[in-house]
Amino acid sequence: MNNSILIIGATSDVARSCAYIYAQKQHNLVLAGRKPDELQVLAKDITIRYDVSCDYLKVDLMDIGSHTKAIDSLAEIPDTTLCFAGYLGNHELAIKDWREAERIIQTNYSGVVSFINLIANHYEAQGQGSIAVLSSVAGERGRQSNYLYGSAKAGLTAYLSGLRNRLASKGVHVVSVIPGFIDTRMTEGLDLPKPLTASPQQVATAVFKAVKKKKNVVYVLWMWRFIMLIIKLIPESIFKRLKL
Repeated sequence: MNNSILIIGATSDVARSCAYIYAQKQHNLVLAGRKPDELQVLAKDITIRYDVSCDYLKVDLMDIGSHTKAIDSLAEIPDTTLCFAGYLGNHELAIKDWREAERIIQTNYSGVVSFINLIANHYEAQGQGSIAVLSSVAGERGRQSNYLYGSAKAGLTAYLSGLRNRLASKGVHVVSVIPGFIDTRMTEGLDLPKPLTASPQQVATAVFKAVKKKKNVVYVLWMWRFIMLIIKLIPESIFKRLKL
């Protein structure tokens, strides 16, 4: 065990909060994302604050062909991989423009699966490791307002369930983290209900605890589990008429 954490999508609000939590616990970090300049600044800040090793790695989930090379460039594979990558996108644009739809699907599903598959294979070979990935309640039932994003997250949730089933006997643990609304830069400007909205710090803390306690599926705010249960129980004949 090398006491290190790989964080994908490391410049997001939730990922930053999670990086600080792990750094406070004296874990070494590798920050991965599309913006090396931002990653470098964050890595320096963490190193100075907490006196831990903090490297950074350029990873573009849209460029699936680059994933193997990126992972091979690591001196060693970190013990734990956390993925916070996500892109809400513009749903109305995506309906008309495949480029936007593709960005939503690849950032939230196929790019994540490509990268996590490679990490999972390494963990399986060594017989240990932990993976935690942020999915979404949007993936639990398609709604007219965001079904492209929701479908990508639905696929991701199913993928994580299958991966967990595959690796359970191999010493590798997989955590699905299901937040509801999160108050981040990605949701800035949206009118989110405060009681149902988590802060980045709340989500980061939930991820840290879930990995440590080897949870399987975690709803960041408990009420979302019951909200989504109710939504999933609505008959399709009624649900299709709702403006959601």
